[in-house]
Amino acid sequence: MEAVMEKINIEKYPFYKDSGAEWLGEIPKHWDSVRMKHLFRDVSIKNRPAAELLSVTQDQGVVPRSWVENRMVMPSGALESFKFIHKGDFAISLRSFEGGLEYCHHDGIISPAYTVLKAQSNFENQFYKYLFKSYSFISELQTSVVGIRQGKNISYQELSYSFIPIPPRKEQTVIAQFLDRKTALIDQAIGIKEKQIELLKERRQILVQRAVTRGINPNVKLKDSGVEWIGEIPEGWEVKKLGYLALVGNGSTPNRSNSGYWQNGIIPWLNSSKVNDETITSAEQFVTPKALKECHLPMLTPGTIVIAITGEGKTRGMSALCEISATINQHLAYIKVESLKIDPIFLLRYLQAMYANIRAESSGLGSTKGAITCESIKKYIIPLPHILEQLLITEYIENIKTKVAAAITLKEKEIDKLQEYKASLINSAVTGKIKVS
Repeated sequence: MEAVMEKINIEKYPFYKDSGAEWLGEIPKHWDSVRMKHLFRDVSIKNRPAAELLSVTQDQGVVPRSWVENRMVMPSGALESFKFIHKGDFAISLRSFEGGLEYCHHDGIISPAYTVLKAQSNFENQFYKYLFKSYSFISELQTSVVGIRQGKNISYQELSYSFIPIPPRKEQTVIAQFLDRKTALIDQAIGIKEKQIELLKERRQILVQRAVTRGINPNVKLKDSGVEWIGEIPEGWEVKKLGYLALVGNGSTPNRSNSGYWQNGIIPWLNSSKVNDETITSAEQFVTPKALKECHLPMLTPGTIVIAITGEGKTRGMSALCEISATINQHLAYIKVESLKIDPIFLLRYLQAMYANIRAESSGLGSTKGAITCESIKKYIIPLPHILEQLLITEYIENIKTKVAAAITLKEKEIDKLQEYKASLINSAVTGKIKVS
């Protein structure tokens, strides 16, 4: 990181002048600043339904939908009403107030909710691509917000009166090429650190999985568990079905139209998204005692494990510890340990470590949503060391989690610094605060 962020041999321009715009401040004396309306015009070309559908994104700009990993839902309506945008144009989106204007990389059509800006004169697109994503320009966009409609709407009629800088064309190219080189290096460094974070998470998963299936003694003799995806376990361990160790059940959703079930509710009611918390200490929704009684809702006591049992998303099979008295919906199952042979935290760490196997097993049952049933949860095989060894294993796991979390936090802080440096470098270059070559 230090090599990427080393001090660049950059100087200031010898002479500056007032740009006439507060957001720009002073600009190099030989630069111009003009209102946007003299450089860009709002165009609305329609009736091109055969053109390729594009997505307007904050991280990639305006690109074909096939380029977007998480496909964006296009607004409904006839494609004849969609706007045609050329490569090199810019788009104002409903999120531009926080992410700037988006550069178009490909000819195609976008939703009529977007504003398409076309250059009226010849200039270096890459320079303005950086300018329109700089934090100083984004601050200027705030002055052109006219309302809220699925996000803050930017009025080009207002924005067109904003001043923007115009360096000489050759200098625009030099600045753009400089930023291309420097941002590529920074992005590469960020990518390396993101990969390091993923490796840390993978290492943590491997260590935890090994601990809950083989313990923490590397020299222990092993035996076959009888379960292919568990493999071998220590000789002194047992294997038990979860149904022999705990109560398992699920909840329901009281009728939303019955105000007696929801109005002035006081009992926390959890949905499947709460497993993302890992440790549940609060709720966003509440039901009444009437709902608890009439809708056959279970009442969970603190220390109960919950597991997501349905859904096509990432939560199915994920587990969390509920540390509050609460009830649950039908997409969650509760696991309340009743046997003295197993520690609830050890069980939780086992379920979390075997999450991928649980998902794979539930997906193979033929359900379109890969549902996990309470009956299948009861049949889960749990490798069972002595209770004292379980406590040692959970302590070992907590130590691993703490150390890895600290390492990840450090990497994340380094990424934040690189991103801040990148944003500052772009902002300084496109507003003339530094001279590059």
